[in-house]
Amino acid sequence: MTFLTIGHRGVMGVEPENTLRSYLRAERSGMDVIALDLRLSKDGALVALHDPEVDRTTDGSGAVVDLTLAELRGLDAGQGERVPVFEEVLDAVRAPLQVSVRDHGAVGALAELLLRRDLTARVEVASFDDEVLGEVARLAPGVRTSLYADRPEAARRPLVDRALAVRAGSVALDIRRLTLETVEDAHEAGLRVIGREVNTLDLLRLARALGLNGVVTDFPEIRSTGRFTA
Repeated sequence: MTFLTIGHRGVMGVEPENTLRSYLRAERSGMDVIALDLRLSKDGALVALHDPEVDRTTDGSGAVVDLTLAELRGLDAGQGERVPVFEEVLDAVRAPLQVSVRDHGAVGALAELLLRRDLTARVEVASFDDEVLGEVARLAPGVRTSLYADRPEAARRPLVDRALAVRAGSVALDIRRLTLETVEDAHEAGLRVIGREVNTLDLLRLARALGLNGVVTDFPEIRSTGRFTA
């Protein structure tokens, strides 16, 4: 099975997160998949932003849902980069994408775009929210999904049961909270297991030792190093 290296918000350890600059560098670095976050603007545009507010990652302030696309595009997202619209990202890079959605309001717009541009083979949808994954799978049949979890209690069988209930193909957990038993349970159920965030050689070795199917990383160096840790 291929060991995947997933670039976290591009390669946010060295570039401004969730920007075209970051995604392009992730692709040049050979990342197998580029992970990004999507939110819906006030006027219904899908934009690449992680936080519900723009304060941390741009020179602006306020909630994403209260800002129009034009207002969002006027912000500096780091090193002169602008907040990307999702379709810009689709056109700028060729790599497979994993889009993380927390906002229920974005699900309909995302599903419509996936179907209109026939993207179900290229784009995987990830979420911490079971209902989001279930809804996007209903609206865009055939789309691949990944269940993210960040709570210690969301481990082993309960996590597997949740993933199977929403027909997710993989689960992703903080690698420091993963155990071999969790990985084995998930694999036995036919699920891939991804470790987040793997930013050191020691954690990469742990990912390999646990038999993970891939890792999410902030740094391009993990991709090149990963080729020699099998």
